[in-house]
Amino acid sequence: MKVSFRWYGEKYDTIPLEKIKQIPGVKGVITTLHGKPQGEAWTFDEVKKMKKDIENQGMNVDGIESVHVIDSIKVADSKRDYYIKNYIKSLESLGKNDIHLVCYSFMPLFGWTRTQLQKPLADGSTTMAYDFDTIKNMQPAEMFNMMSSQSKGFRMPDWEPERLGNFTTLIKQYSGLKANQLFDNFVYFLKKIMPVCDKYNIDMALHPDDPAWGMFNIPRIVKNKDDISKILSAVDNPHNGLTLCVGSLESNIKNNINDIIDQFHDRIKYVHLRNLKHTGEKSFYETSCLSEDGDIDIYNVLKKLIDYGFNGVIREDHGRTIWNEVAMPGYGLYDRALGTTYIEGIIEAIKKQNLSS
Repeated sequence: MKVSFRWYGEKYDTIPLEKIKQIPGVKGVITTLHGKPQGEAWTFDEVKKMKKDIENQGMNVDGIESVHVIDSIKVADSKRDYYIKNYIKSLESLGKNDIHLVCYSFMPLFGWTRTQLQKPLADGSTTMAYDFDTIKNMQPAEMFNMMSSQSKGFRMPDWEPERLGNFTTLIKQYSGLKANQLFDNFVYFLKKIMPVCDKYNIDMALHPDDPAWGMFNIPRIVKNKDDISKILSAVDNPHNGLTLCVGSLESNIKNNINDIIDQFHDRIKYVHLRNLKHTGEKSFYETSCLSEDGDIDIYNVLKKLIDYGFNGVIREDHGRTIWNEVAMPGYGLYDRALGTTYIEGIIEAIKKQNLSS
C-alpha cells in the first residue's frame, strides 16, 4: 500500500513539494495537468515535463486526479466522439510516460458539493459541511454562487470558473437527462477507452458521487453498492476499477462501507480516506481522520483493505483548516499531514499484528 498526497501544482497550490516530502512515508503525489482546458488532449511532452518537474524535487507521480470527463461525453452530444478521442490521446500520453492510475468521476453538472466550506467547529478549526435543509429548495445557479463565494479565491477542483462560466448552457445540456441515459453514455465511454487502458496497463479508478444521492432532479449513477456493481459488470475489465472514497460513500447513511469493500475489493484501485459526522439523514460535516471524531471506523477500513491484499495508492482526503492556515478549503497541509501519519500508524500496527498472529 502506497501512501500519497494530493497536490495542485506550483501555480494553484499553497503547499510546495518541499513541505509535502517532509511528511513521513510520503514519497509521491497525486496530481494532474492543472490549468489544462478540459476536453483538450494531453500531449506526451506536457506529461513528461509535469512528471520531470516533480521528480526533480525528489517526489514521484503516484497517479492522476483527474483526466476530466467533459460534459459532452456525459450527455452524449454531437461532440462526444471528438472528446473521447482526445481522452484516449491523454491516456496514451500518460501510459507512454509510465503513469498507470487515473482517478476520475462521471458526476453530472457538479462534482463534489457542500453547503459550507468553513463550518466552525468547537476546537476552533473549520471544515466542510453539507446541510440538506439549506440545499433542498436551492437552484443550481445558487449552488454555484454559494460555492464560489466561499472558495477564498482558490481554484477548486470541479468548480473551475472557465467551465462554470457558461452555466446556462451547462444546465440546458443536462435538462431531461435520465439515469438510464447517463448510464448508457458512461458504458459507451468506458468501452471506447478500455483498449488503450489494456495496452498501457492504466487503471481507471471511478470516484463515487459526492454526496451519494441525486441532486437538482439530475440523476447520479455511482451512489451505492448496486450502482457500482452494475458499472463494473457492464464493462468487466480489470482496468475498469473503483476509487474507494470512504467519505463520499458514507455520506449516505444507507451505504455500508464494509459490504462495499467485501464485494469489490478486487476492483479497488485507489483509496480516499477521510471521516465525517452525520447530523441528519442527508446532512454531515467532515471531521479529523481520527475514528472517534466521526462515524467511520478508519482502523476497520484499513484492516479490511490490508487483509484483502490491497497494494494500491491511498491518500488522506479532505482535511479541516487548522492552526490559522490559509489554504484551499479541504486541502491545507496541516490537517492532511496529521491524517496521513495517523493512517500510516494504523497500517504499521495492522501489519505487525498480522505478522504476530
